[in-house]
Amino acid sequence: MDQQKLRTLVFEKTGVKIDVDDPVFALVALNEAVLAEAVERHVALLDDATAELAGRLRDSGISVSSASSASLSTPAAAAAAPVTAEKRTIAIAGAAALLGAVLVLLGQALLFRPAPAPIVQTKELSDEQASALRNGEKLARIVQKLDAKTRDKIQAELQKP
Repeated sequence: MDQQKLRTLVFEKTGVKIDVDDPVFALVALNEAVLAEAVERHVALLDDATAELAGRLRDSGISVSSASSASLSTPAAAAAAPVTAEKRTIAIAGAAALLGAVLVLLGQALLFRPAPAPIVQTKELSDEQASALRNGEKLARIVQKLDAKTRDKIQAELQKP
């Protein structure tokens, strides 16, 4: 861990200067230790899974070195490998899962249709309402022509319930 590099990075991103003795570096060291331990565990799990897979391939009669090179090199070489019962089972399970998903989606599409949106029809304004709107617009223009003191009094009266 290069503390100077970290200080520079923090300053460039945030504009905050941190000292080398700042406790934040203890957190960085702790984070590195925890991350290293987690990576080691995952690498060990991957190694175990790889070994188990290699063992299964050996048990099925496929050599590990030829299986890995053949399956990675060309799809035709992988297709030439004998189809085992395990591969058939996996293919059947995949097809069943796909069919199940399609059936569920079709069922939802058929059974759970959203309710149609309500149709809102606009109504015409009555003569009284149209007249009130016209008068209100006229009054608004008239109020703007009044002096500031009178306008303020009118605004104060309009704010009252």
